[in-house]
Amino acid sequence: MGEHSDQKLTGPDLAEGIAEDDLPDGGTRLGHAFGEAVLLARRGASVFGVGATCSHYSGPLAEGLVVGDEVRCPWHHACFSLRTGEALRAPALNSIACFDVIARDGKVFVLGKRDAATVRLADTGPASVVIVGAGAAGNACAEALRHARYAGPITLIGAEATGPVDRPNLSKDYLAGNAPEEWLPLRGDDFYREHEIALRTGTRVVAIDVAGKHVQLEGGASVPYGALVLATGASPVRPPIPGIGAPHVFVLRTLADSRAIIAKAAGAKRAVVIGAGFIGLEAAASLRARGLDVHVVAPEAVPLARVMGDAIGGLVRAVHEEHGVVFHLGVATQAIESDAVVLANGERLAADLVIVGAGVRPDVTLAEEAGLALDRGIVVDERLRTSATGVWAVGDAARWPDARTGESIRVEHWVVAERMGQIAARSVLGPKVRCDLVPFFWSAHYDLTINYIGHAEHWDRVESSGQLASRDAAVAFRKGDKTLAIATIGRDHAGLEAEAAMERGDEAALHRLVPA
Repeated sequence: MGEHSDQKLTGPDLAEGIAEDDLPDGGTRLGHAFGEAVLLARRGASVFGVGATCSHYSGPLAEGLVVGDEVRCPWHHACFSLRTGEALRAPALNSIACFDVIARDGKVFVLGKRDAATVRLADTGPASVVIVGAGAAGNACAEALRHARYAGPITLIGAEATGPVDRPNLSKDYLAGNAPEEWLPLRGDDFYREHEIALRTGTRVVAIDVAGKHVQLEGGASVPYGALVLATGASPVRPPIPGIGAPHVFVLRTLADSRAIIAKAAGAKRAVVIGAGFIGLEAAASLRARGLDVHVVAPEAVPLARVMGDAIGGLVRAVHEEHGVVFHLGVATQAIESDAVVLANGERLAADLVIVGAGVRPDVTLAEEAGLALDRGIVVDERLRTSATGVWAVGDAARWPDARTGESIRVEHWVVAERMGQIAARSVLGPKVRCDLVPFFWSAHYDLTINYIGHAEHWDRVESSGQLASRDAAVAFRKGDKTLAIATIGRDHAGLEAEAAMERGDEAALHRLVPA
């Protein structure tokens, strides 16, 4: 996964130089040098030059936000060092180019690209690290361990037949037919070999021996560990609906699920999606892109209202309806038949294909059987440590103390999972680590993209700036005098500003973004 588009070169040729006055302190300038887009940034007496294209989905870093000596992508909030080009935070895993820059005779020149620094591994940390779960969190943890120069053995164990993939794409562009499958792997097999990460796919861990410090695999083999990271994720909920096990009924979580839906969709005309959450609605949009008639059934009155509130939920519904999706809300599903879905009100919806998007539940069976503390997920402390010595937990399965609110939260989103994996890697290697991340996710519905910063399970009021109908708005979810979360539509830069303000605890800045 990485850059999938070519960026046209714009702005001045920075190898020929620009006037220093054109790059004031705190400013940035987009240009190009030696055939590549380059972003210049001045911080005091220092001028930095880095590649201008995000290594995640090719986002334009020149439209992003500079915080200290970091630049953040406006699309999905990846973060890079201006000093080295290093990818500091997910969802970007690859660094960007870094250029030598010099100021002389009143001008600033880009001299050339720096060679990548050689990483020397260090003999520090546990004797070995075993990571159970090869999804976003597990893969990010393995990569971060090597990036932190850990030299010991790393084993990454995944139950799925494939290696780590770009899971958000499974309900979006890949399912819609707009992204080829070769874009999906986070890394190729050669990456794991070169970094000496033992990736074991199609392998199920069936037990954890906390006292003996090993995990038992299906079939009887065991793998010892010095440190264990549980990244077991979550599994789709399968409601007890008669007919849910029929061959034309699917959930959507894995690459195999998405492949199966695509194969079935090729010969289908009518689809019913049960559930109006993010996965269900994204799948509905993708099936519409494939030309299927799509009906969405859900018990709630407004899609996504529990997370986004009624106003954004209403906008999302309207956008889907503009694209031909038919909603059946406020009604439960009574049964699934071979050619139809039967609703509780007696209505029958013809269906060649059914997708059940009824949410997920955290995979905590291993942790529970090993005696770890649970509370609607695996309980971890601010360092992501479980109640068992030498065992960490990350991603969808973990519940951690939120630094902003002091509450214990569990978040089921891709970027959060990856960032938790990166934090856990540092925690495994040293004590001075704290999970103080600000949750972030995005959801795409046709040409409507929503960015969401923070975490709000309950709120007193919803306040907004701009016009949702014009797709230019920021919406704040507040409780008392605290801004819990901000959702933005058409205001990527405001989303970055909200994230930075939450990180530094600047409530005044959040109120400037979305006035009360």
